[in-house]
Amino acid sequence: MANTYTQLYIHLVFAVRNREALIKKPWKNELESYITGIVQNYGHKMLAINSMPDHIHILVGYNQNMLIPDLVEHIKTSTNRFVKTKGFCPYTFSWQKGYGAFSHSRSQISIVGRYIENQEAHHRKKSFQDEYLELLRKFEVDYDQRYVFDFFD
Repeated sequence: MANTYTQLYIHLVFAVRNREALIKKPWKNELESYITGIVQNYGHKMLAINSMPDHIHILVGYNQNMLIPDLVEHIKTSTNRFVKTKGFCPYTFSWQKGYGAFSHSRSQISIVGRYIENQEAHHRKKSFQDEYLELLRKFEVDYDQRYVFDFFD
């Protein structure tokens, strides 16, 4: 649309099905590169990405011509096939239903980017469950505990 200008930054977070630690270091970079290609092919800009064994964080400069649920669905279904085709995981790999999507201002991009890049150190101090629930509270997202990711103790 003519004369339409946007600047949108979205931080996506989603988990491996059943919160299984299936993303392994030997192939995590290839998975992240593949996701970067998906994001960029749909006209978004990849700003930061980091996967942990049981979840992933993605920060994108968001193209408003695509719905966020559609972007997440493309990432999830494509990577499920990718992991299976490449034989990375001896188990059935898939993502849990649902995701978190949090908006940020331009001034927060470097802070959020560093936060995503430092996930490994961050998770030495805080579990993914605590981190995710903290994000929901910080962004004042109303949620029903029954529908948050499957967290197993």
